[in-house]
Amino acid sequence: MTRVRLSVAERREELLGAAIEQIEARGVAAVRIADVASALGVSNALVLYHFSTKEKLVAAAFAHAAESDLAHLRKLLGRRTTALKRLRAAVRWYAPTGQAKGWRLWIEGWAAALREPALREVTRDLDRQWKAALAEVIAEGVAAGEFGCPDPMAAALRLTALLDGLAVQLTAYEDKRAKPGAVSRARMQEWVDEALARELGLERAELTGAGR
Repeated sequence: MTRVRLSVAERREELLGAAIEQIEARGVAAVRIADVASALGVSNALVLYHFSTKEKLVAAAFAHAAESDLAHLRKLLGRRTTALKRLRAAVRWYAPTGQAKGWRLWIEGWAAALREPALREVTRDLDRQWKAALAEVIAEGVAAGEFGCPDPMAAALRLTALLDGLAVQLTAYEDKRAKPGAVSRARMQEWVDEALARELGLERAELTGAGR
């Protein structure tokens, strides 16, 4: 089958998309250049032309996924509505029970970042930008008198720590949710709402009412 000739930018995006899918399916350690090439029906040499090593391909794939997530976060937080509604929408989207990034991908990334400096910088930058964006909207809500929060950045740190931890629990044990000790998605969502309400000095009913 004849392949459509793509521009350099289009080809890179195609390769990065395939790399993300392969990492999610196989894990960072197991994925090979050949896996990405085979998924697209191209040669290993073509992948290596754009990304000279597997390490560079993996780091670029995570950076690509991070930018996609950050773009959606900026869209949610940039809506013309109250800070409370924007915060709730962003936190619910990011939570492991929401529609955010594939958590398997990011858990793989965190683990691999322990050994890969380039990947560590990508994941650290995503984490830094996410926390800063949340803290900024919390500060906006405080300034507007919507709620109280003495330290927006500390609140953002605590919220993301909770969300990341829940994501690891849900993703690592998702096939065992029905067993004793497992936490349901509904219960996790309650914890997320309760944590956000607590950080903002609100009752949970006030928070959930903001989503209507």
